[in-house]
Amino acid sequence: MAEPLITLKKTRLCCQVCGELFRNPATLSCGHSFCTQCILGSLDRDERKQRACACPECGHRFPSRPQPIKNTTLADLLRDMERRDGKRKHPGASTQETASCVVTGTSSGSNLCVRHSRPLDIYCCTDEQILCALCASAEHMGHTIGKVREERRRRQKELRIIQTKSKQILQEQENKCTNIGKTLKRIQEEARETQDYCESVLAGIIDSIQRHHMSVRELIRGHEEQAAAQAEISRQTLQGEMEEMRKRDAELDRLAQTDSDARFLQGWLSMQHLCENDHLHPLQEDSENPLLPFEITKRAVGQLGEQLEEFCDRRFASICQTADSGEQQESEEESEEDDMQERCEASNTQSHGLSRTSRTEPNVEPKTRAEFLQYACDLSLDPTTAHKNLEISAGDKEVRWSALERKSPAGHCPQRFLQQKQVLCREGLQAERCYYEIEVEGDKVEIALAYKGIDRKSFSRRSAFGANANSWSLDRSANYSVSHKDVGVPLTACPSQRRLGVYLNFTEGTLSFYEVADRMKFLYKVEAEFSEPLYPGFWLGVGCCIRICDLRLDAL
Repeated sequence: MAEPLITLKKTRLCCQVCGELFRNPATLSCGHSFCTQCILGSLDRDERKQRACACPECGHRFPSRPQPIKNTTLADLLRDMERRDGKRKHPGASTQETASCVVTGTSSGSNLCVRHSRPLDIYCCTDEQILCALCASAEHMGHTIGKVREERRRRQKELRIIQTKSKQILQEQENKCTNIGKTLKRIQEEARETQDYCESVLAGIIDSIQRHHMSVRELIRGHEEQAAAQAEISRQTLQGEMEEMRKRDAELDRLAQTDSDARFLQGWLSMQHLCENDHLHPLQEDSENPLLPFEITKRAVGQLGEQLEEFCDRRFASICQTADSGEQQESEEESEEDDMQERCEASNTQSHGLSRTSRTEPNVEPKTRAEFLQYACDLSLDPTTAHKNLEISAGDKEVRWSALERKSPAGHCPQRFLQQKQVLCREGLQAERCYYEIEVEGDKVEIALAYKGIDRKSFSRRSAFGANANSWSLDRSANYSVSHKDVGVPLTACPSQRRLGVYLNFTEGTLSFYEVADRMKFLYKVEAEFSEPLYPGFWLGVGCCIRICDLRLDAL
């Protein structure tokens, strides 16, 4: 029996994606069928554009990518139609192949489309796919289409820009790595240099403290010897007086036991006067406490120790904070130094009576004698200010103590010193920096600078150099000392040179004293606010002489 013929419209057997007869038909869960390659390509495009997968025919959106199911019945129907028509391949086969050539062509790595065997020279910018001309005309109508070569050229430029930037970044990173390596090496070197420097500075401070420690020990030993000598003298004196009194008491006992009245009266008259003198002039105790120098020294050193400890704690804490923050705080450090100096001066004023400045010279001051000579000034003595026992000679460059009193030319001058054996120079020093030298003969002299208005008539000490607010004096005898406002600071240095140098920085308000030899030996520095010109002056003890040195040739 023959099979019945069924009339079927050909459009019912066409894929809604490619518009051709089904090839390997597959059905979605919504019931619509498509070519397997067409529906897979549509689902891939939805995923690349990050949108929900949808049926190309009804638009139904699936919550996840659907899995197409092969439609066997529809595939058998298509084969029957091919056999009936006597065709091995239906007319729309080339078009069906178009729908799937994109993926297979690019995945194979070939330059030809696997379905059409045509060059892959078309680029779809919309879908970012490489196609042949047939694939592009069939499936990518309305998309932005370009040539593969042009797109390669455009992307090549982007690639070169990215490569250039990447190389630049890599080079910068290499440079940074190299710089970091250099920095690490520099950090190690700087750490070693800083450690060596700090250790040398601190070792110098320790050495300075050790030297002062030895000076304090010598000072205490001197106090001990002086106090012990005075006590021994007092004891011997007292023992002698006690022995005399014992002898007198024995004589009085013998006199009291005398039987003869006449002999008693004769002996009593000779002894009465001696006894009355003993009662009228009893033994006087020493008014000066021999232990006072030790108490003063302990108090002064104790205060200095507390101040140094506090100062070191504050300064080292500040150094740590400054190093951590990386900021320089010079103004704060200077204020701390000034504060420490003021407190040290106050402590020394209590213990010694005069503020004493640091022995460390500022960096701005000269160091060598050649540097000091750059500021040499020419001085001459003023005979009208000289005491009557001072003799001026050598072109007003030399002053000598004389037992003979001078009557002229200064005998009637109101500017001369009446009581103190002192003399001033004619020149008042007011320049920013001044330096002069003097040579000394004798055991006791004073080198001073004074205001012009210093008292010259008083018979008290207020007219002496260093005993008032108008003068500063370096006293040279067995030891050095510095005086101002009648308060003196003893120095540990003993005189070792006859030539002395005086350096005045009027602007900065500093006055420094030196011993002059092959090297300048620093003695002391005074800090003050000088309000008017300072006149060099000298005080001379018995048999002493002071000569102002001519530094003009030395300066050349």
